[in-house]
Amino acid sequence: MDTQMLIGSRFEAGTETEERVLNPKTGETVLNLPEASLGQIDAAVDAAEKAFMSWSQTTPSQRSAYLLKIADAIERDAEGFAALEALNCGKPINAVLNDEIPAIVDCYRFFAGAVRNLHGPVAGEYLPGHTSMIRRDPIGIVGSIAPWNYPLMMMAWKLAPAIAGGNTVVFKPSEQTPLTALKMA
Repeated sequence: MDTQMLIGSRFEAGTETEERVLNPKTGETVLNLPEASLGQIDAAVDAAEKAFMSWSQTTPSQRSAYLLKIADAIERDAEGFAALEALNCGKPINAVLNDEIPAIVDCYRFFAGAVRNLHGPVAGEYLPGHTSMIRRDPIGIVGSIAPWNYPLMMMAWKLAPAIAGGNTVVFKPSEQTPLTALKMA
């Protein structure tokens, strides 16, 4: 099982205190996972800031295509994601495979479509010769912390809209259920 974090374009193992990741069904230790150091967290923020410079300039069409690739990759490895989510959360594998995975894939596909269909209302003229409108632009780095329940779904709910909008994300999964987030990296 790969347990490294994706920081920018490289994978790194955590360097701090190990956190026990338990199988909630049996209480057995699945693995001991080292936490990220403050330096690694800073590096992740720096990498997200650097990536934002180019990612924020991508078109909705380009972002949509990437979101669809993520959805396709999750769908292709649905059984692997379901097995890991079941192990990490103690859920019945069939519930993950038949209920959660399709909803997660749909979340990425929804935002892939939504980003190509953003509406910006235009208001009437408030002053002669001036028109007001809403413009939707990327705003920067999103720091996201997910809770322990539904880790893969929570990740989708946080990542898909942020990256669809042209933002970058530093994502921190729950220390109790980090395994599917590591698989996504």
